[in-house]
Amino acid sequence: MKTRAVVLREISTARPYSDTRPVEVEELELGAPREGEVLVRIAAASLCHSDLSVVNGDRVRPLPMALGHEAVGVVQDTGPGVSRVSPGDHVTLVFVPSCGFCGDCAQGRPALCAQAAAANGSGALLHGPSLLTDAFGNRVHHQLGVSAFSEHAVLAQESVVPIPKDIPFTVASMFGCAVLTGAGAVINTAALRPGQSTVVYGLGGVGLSAVLGARAAGAYPIIAVDPVQEKRELALRLGATHAYTPDDAVRQIRQLTSGGTELAVEAVGSPKVMAECLSAVARGGKVVSVGLPAPDRLLEVPALAFAGEGKSLMGSYMGDAVPRRDIPRFLDLWRAGVMPVEQMHTGTLPLTDINAAMEELASGRAIRQVIDTSGMLST
Repeated sequence: MKTRAVVLREISTARPYSDTRPVEVEELELGAPREGEVLVRIAAASLCHSDLSVVNGDRVRPLPMALGHEAVGVVQDTGPGVSRVSPGDHVTLVFVPSCGFCGDCAQGRPALCAQAAAANGSGALLHGPSLLTDAFGNRVHHQLGVSAFSEHAVLAQESVVPIPKDIPFTVASMFGCAVLTGAGAVINTAALRPGQSTVVYGLGGVGLSAVLGARAAGAYPIIAVDPVQEKRELALRLGATHAYTPDDAVRQIRQLTSGGTELAVEAVGSPKVMAECLSAVARGGKVVSVGLPAPDRLLEVPALAFAGEGKSLMGSYMGDAVPRRDIPRFLDLWRAGVMPVEQMHTGTLPLTDINAAMEELASGRAIRQVIDTSGMLST
């Protein structure tokens, strides 16, 4: 079948993206689902900084690539052997399609699945090579097994999680990446306990989801740090108890918490911010890093902070989530009013406005813009 999709053909560091137009909407040929795969009509796809990281080369991926990895849709068809979903089901898409059998999957850490990492890194799907081709018959790679900035997508059944049909698409679209990664980092990776103090550096979709996770876990105080005033104000509405600019954050945090916070979440993707987080936590505290710096960036911190002060620095990919477990329970928290992710929604745009949407995100003005990929939001 034919589908319109957002395609990146060359790395672009030139801005503004609204003028340089690094991506274009193209009509692609999409193959039918193979064994273990499903065809999904994409209803809503959220724009994430990880998409920009592919565009500017911070995350090296094979090109050309059909972008988009955070989305929700409706199952249209299934290939042989599909047992997890049926046509008509509403599904949240997940960007790590874990195999379920490797050592990491068996230990309950499907985000680290080696088979999924290999497929994602090569631009393929978990069950085979890319099913996308352009007008000249050339292969177009999938982004993280999803390629959600498209009218339709074929995915491994391991990349979809069924959700209730009454969840609004604009809300559900944020749960496959931002909420899993941010809230998961706090709840799964850090195992935050009620009453523990927490600071979150970087208040994009992932950082604000970490604030929501800290709120759900019963943390106090919850401190939000970002240079943008509007984002600090939103963090306070979402559950943060205090909000600071980066300039004076460490001093303020130490004063508020009598020496340092018990947990710091780094959601910027900056080695400098990672080091600052390590300074902001108390003796025995944890730093959880969820940001994605460029591969050549190095971290330099005082070595004595670890054995001498008992601090720990932990990485968290996809919030150490088990999507089929965590997406339903986070949606339950949304229903209960504990995770009002709809407040992170800063606009809905058509597929053709993708370059303007990328510029809004890169500028720091937007948090989660939702792309109406196939017109389902306007019907």
